[in-house]
Amino acid sequence: MPRPNAQNATAIAADFLARCFAPGETIALLLRREDPAATIQKIVQLETVLAPRYLAWLAHENAAGANVYVTANPLLQGSRKRTKECIAVRHLYLDLDTDAETRLTSLLASDVVPVPNAILSTSLGKYQILWRVDGFTPEQQESALKLLVVIFGGDPACTDCNRVLRLPGFLNCKYEPACLVTVKYPGDSTWNCDDFRLDVLAADDVLPPRAIATRKQPPNHSNSERDWAWVLRELAQGKDAAKLTRKLASRRADKASPVYYAQRTVDVASAKLWLIAGVPIDDVVTLLEVRRRLEIPVSSAALVRGRLR
Repeated sequence: MPRPNAQNATAIAADFLARCFAPGETIALLLRREDPAATIQKIVQLETVLAPRYLAWLAHENAAGANVYVTANPLLQGSRKRTKECIAVRHLYLDLDTDAETRLTSLLASDVVPVPNAILSTSLGKYQILWRVDGFTPEQQESALKLLVVIFGGDPACTDCNRVLRLPGFLNCKYEPACLVTVKYPGDSTWNCDDFRLDVLAADDVLPPRAIATRKQPPNHSNSERDWAWVLRELAQGKDAAKLTRKLASRRADKASPVYYAQRTVDVASAKLWLIAGVPIDDVVTLLEVRRRLEIPVSSAALVRGRLR
C-alpha cells in the first residue's frame, strides 16, 4: 500500500476542512476498515479535528487501512448523531462514478450549475463534486441533489443530506493498491438557490405534453436545442426512449460521446415530462436508474455507431 507523506496528507485534509466548515461547527468523521470490517464514528468540533495530534491520529489510522470520511454538511449545534434531523445545510454535492470524465466535462461546461467549490478525485475516473450554498432548506437541498443526479447522471444512491465524503489527502483503501484522494478548488463563492438552474426540469413556462408536441421552435436554434425539442415531442407522443436514444446517437456522431449525449438528452426530457405529469422526484430518479441499467453502456459508443451506420 502506498504511504503518502503524513505531513502533506494532514495539511491537505486541514485545508479542505477549513474551507468547508466554519469555526465552532460540529462535524462527523467516519473511519471504516474493509478487513476486518469495522466502523468508528466521531462527532467533534472543527477545531478538535484541526489539531495536529488529531490529524496525525487520522493519518495513522488511514495508513493502517482505515478509510477516512467526513460529513458533507455540519451538524446542528449540540448534535450527537449523524441523522438527517441533525444536519445543517452547507453543501450540494454529486457523485460521478460512471463515465465520470465525460460527465464532469459536461457539468463544467453547463450553465445549469455554478462553478463547483471543490472537485474530489476519489479514485481513477470517480469524482465527488461540492458546491458551498446558503439559504437552502433541507427539503430544497434533497430535491436539488436528486435533480443534479437526473441532469448529470450521478449516483442516485448518494442524495441523502447526511452523506459523507472521502477526506482529501488520505488514501482510498478500497482498492489495491490504494488510491490517494485529491482535490481541486475551481471556485470560492457561496451560492444560493437562484444560482442553480435546476428548474430546467420544471421551468416557469412548462407546457403540457400536447403543447410540447405541437409547439414550433423559432429559427436559428442550435443543433442541441433542436435535438431537445425533437426528443420532447417524440416522448410526448409516446415514442420508445431506447429507440430515441439510439436514433439520436446515430444523428449526432459529431459529439465526442454520442451515446452519452443521447442518453442524457432523453433522460432529462423524460424527467421533465414525468415531473409535469406529477410523478414524485424520488420515482423519477428510480425510473431513470432502472432505464440506465437496461440501456447500452456509454463505453460501447464506438460499437453502437458502427452498427447504426
